[in-house]
Amino acid sequence: EVQLQASGGGLVQAGESTRLSCAASGFRFSSFAMSWLRQAPGKGLERVADIMNDGKIAYTDFVKGRFTISRDNSKNMLYLQMNSLKPEDTAVYYCQKTSGTRARGQGTLVTVSS
Repeated sequence: EVQLQASGGGLVQAGESTRLSCAASGFRFSSFAMSWLRQAPGKGLERVADIMNDGKIAYTDFVKGRFTISRDNSKNMLYLQMNSLKPEDTAVYYCQKTSGTRARGQGTLVTVSS
């Protein structure tokens, strides 16, 4: 069974940084593309960043230069370093197994106060 558990959310001040983690299990983590998505209050789900199994990375424009996605295949972990946070980054953040059969775990709430 694929399991994805995101953690690291909380309340941060605008301009500060935080790092999200996602523990993956139940599949060969290193073989699959992974993504971070988010859902802001009252809005739909949107993609934040992708990292392929070969290490290639793609970011949505609104996080370029501020967020960094990474993975540690030896630990089956996915990360999202978020810098220069803005109030509009407030959302529930989800990690997703993006290639093959998609799977998304429970998210972690990040609240950015102004």
